[in-house]
Amino acid sequence: MNIFLYSFVKYKKIKGDINMVAVNSVMLPLGTKAPDFRLKDTTGKIVQRDDFRGRKGLLVMFICNHCPFVKHIQKELVKLTNEYQPKGIGIVGINSNNAEKYPEDSPEKMKEEVAKAGYTFPYLYDETQEVARKYKAACTPDFFLFDEDFKLVYRGQFDDSRPGNSKPIDGKDLRNALDCLLEGKPIPEHQKPSIGCNIKWKPGNEPDYFLNQ
Repeated sequence: MNIFLYSFVKYKKIKGDINMVAVNSVMLPLGTKAPDFRLKDTTGKIVQRDDFRGRKGLLVMFICNHCPFVKHIQKELVKLTNEYQPKGIGIVGINSNNAEKYPEDSPEKMKEEVAKAGYTFPYLYDETQEVARKYKAACTPDFFLFDEDFKLVYRGQFDDSRPGNSKPIDGKDLRNALDCLLEGKPIPEHQKPSIGCNIKWKPGNEPDYFLNQ
């Protein structure tokens, strides 16, 4: 067992949560049109996909408050989003976790997370989990980068760093995709899947792509 998986199993044991499983991105086919969404942010404002028309790209991130994988990259993630929003990239974070079972991911706690982490992008709550299912989101974090026409050009990991593996947290993979998009260069099609805690589905909401992982 590698050090990353050992670290994660140890986390599960400490937290006592047998439902917390490490899974990979499903890797939605490149070229897929960004599914629409219409969700509330932490201020109650409705944010939808078409609000980002005219931007040079749209980065949709499935994240949450309590996941150790998200916490691991959070500081660098904030740095990255603050850097690329002024360059014309629209960015949203979406929390699709079942807040009834995981109250740390409730809308109230999301407000606190925005202030604590310094998020400058809209942080949206997907209460019905329909948006996560449309995107085939599987884990937190899960990243989807679309071009100006809302066509998928990158889905995969932030970088090679994981809790416990001592690799640098630099957002290398996602940064490369963003830079290529902004510079009009081809984005390599060989992309490594993200890995993280599974999205916490409500009972009966688990999609086939999750059950078959």
